[in-house]
Amino acid sequence: MEKLVTVIGVGLLAYVYLSYTKDSVDTALSQSNINTTYDYIIVGAGSSGSVLASRLSEDQENDVILLEAGGSDETNPNIYKPGGAPMLMKSAEDWEYYTVPQKHACYAMKEQRSYWPRGRVLGGSSSLNWMAYVRGNRHDYDSWAAEGCDGWSYKDVLPYFIKSENILIDEFKNSKYHGKGGPLPVTRPNITPIHKMYLDAGKDLGFDIIDCNGEDQIGFCWMQATIKQGERWSAYRSFVKPHLDRSNLHVVPNTFTTKVIIKDKKAIGVECIRNGKKVKIFARKEVILSAGAVNSPQILMLSGIGPRKHLEELGIRVLADLPVGENLQDHLMTPTLFRINTTGPLTVAMMASTWASKQYEYFRSGPWSATALEGMAFVYKDLSKKKDSGENSDIQLHTFSAHMAIPIARDFFPLHYTEAVKDTLFTETDAIETIGLTPTLLHPKSRGTIRLRTTDPFDYPDIDPHYLEDEEDVDMAIAGMRFIEELVGTNTFKSIGMDVNSPSPFHKLCSQHEFRSDKFWECYVRHFTLTVYHPTTTCRMGGKDDPTAVVDPQLRVKGISGLRVVDASVMRNIPAGNTNAPSIMIGEKAADMIRKG
Repeated sequence: MEKLVTVIGVGLLAYVYLSYTKDSVDTALSQSNINTTYDYIIVGAGSSGSVLASRLSEDQENDVILLEAGGSDETNPNIYKPGGAPMLMKSAEDWEYYTVPQKHACYAMKEQRSYWPRGRVLGGSSSLNWMAYVRGNRHDYDSWAAEGCDGWSYKDVLPYFIKSENILIDEFKNSKYHGKGGPLPVTRPNITPIHKMYLDAGKDLGFDIIDCNGEDQIGFCWMQATIKQGERWSAYRSFVKPHLDRSNLHVVPNTFTTKVIIKDKKAIGVECIRNGKKVKIFARKEVILSAGAVNSPQILMLSGIGPRKHLEELGIRVLADLPVGENLQDHLMTPTLFRINTTGPLTVAMMASTWASKQYEYFRSGPWSATALEGMAFVYKDLSKKKDSGENSDIQLHTFSAHMAIPIARDFFPLHYTEAVKDTLFTETDAIETIGLTPTLLHPKSRGTIRLRTTDPFDYPDIDPHYLEDEEDVDMAIAGMRFIEELVGTNTFKSIGMDVNSPSPFHKLCSQHEFRSDKFWECYVRHFTLTVYHPTTTCRMGGKDDPTAVVDPQLRVKGISGLRVVDASVMRNIPAGNTNAPSIMIGEKAADMIRKG
């Protein structure tokens, strides 16, 4: 008993200290004065921008300013609390974008619009995401290099993944694919007993249990996450916060960048709104946009860099005719829900309990210390291929150990379903629990666009991902559902009462079709077309003469000197996996390229 009291006392002291420290950091940021001119201006303190600011300011001769439209990552307690990730959707820290109505998808959504969370806060989307640490497939990067992106093969980028990482998973500490001592902690959360079921079901199908960030991506793996001691570690927290005392690094939140100042085809600074006033900041060396796959193209187009016809229609003077905002790619996931006959998944009631709150507050453990996203798999459409066959993976599986079919859960995940759809889905009132299996389409053929709606920088752009416009995407999404059928039919999942022939509330919307037919699954995926929050490729990288490219392999904007884009928008094609780790890698590699001149 005495030991328990001591532990609780230490926990309370740590909590008070953390709160005081966070308040002090906020005060320092809010009082920071800015200069008129810096060597490097970085717009966006997200996954790439935070890395870039940290690395460039390691050189004392460089002075760096990091501008962020959003505020502190410490005002919303759900940012540091991993289990609070769902509550960050539609919060003050979320840009809360919506696509234009989709013609071929999102039938279950209001106005057939997909809701896109994006981080408007220090840390960007790495302060809002579900903390999955996934690098993508080696064939992704080799294909980038093969298509003209010299220096971006898997062999070229792997050292930058390793450089960032501090692997805290014992079995991987001696792996040549992982790094030790980097700024970014990577752990393996474990908050329910269900995660082992996913791995066992994968073995039932003949797949290996692997390190999804290791040599071979094909197989099943336990989640790797940017969580340490029960707290989220965003790119900002990992790379920038430890260095706020650097005199040559100014971090300026609540500053909205409206355009790049360009003179004689050279970027010389930015215009932004700060404290209600328009200010100009100038760059001695470079302006670097790290504002993400939506905001970076928006800023470029407002600055006169983009498709000529589109800019001229809006009366914007064209300084560089480039395919900005084109080639938009995003991952799609389709949620499925299955009843089980055992306890174990997280429930809303469990999360809301006083015990869970105190367990987290005092010990940083329990259901709030991670998310329900516990397992993952990467497979080919042809499930007979159990190992890497020299091609990229087709389908990713996200597993969710959470019971989400009860009425209290209808607004827990604000996914923009229509009210009628919510009334259909969230009807379960008994104690039977569920888990979620969510196949993800990794390499969509459909291509979307970001377009300016007006010349007002405060007006959100039009986002049109063209979801499921290409029939090959529909076929691959149906293949994802067939994979789920195989998985649910394993002995492991049958042993906990899962039945592939037992319809869930989600299936009711397509009951006019024969259950489990191709027509049924096509109807289903067109209704439940959810973004995995991975928009990319809107300022695409490519070779000198590539008409689809906005930036060259050094990430320099074509035709404009002194200007780079460094974020997920420069990806040649979307990688096979979650995009936070690749965005951090891009920041690391860009910093090296810039420092080497």
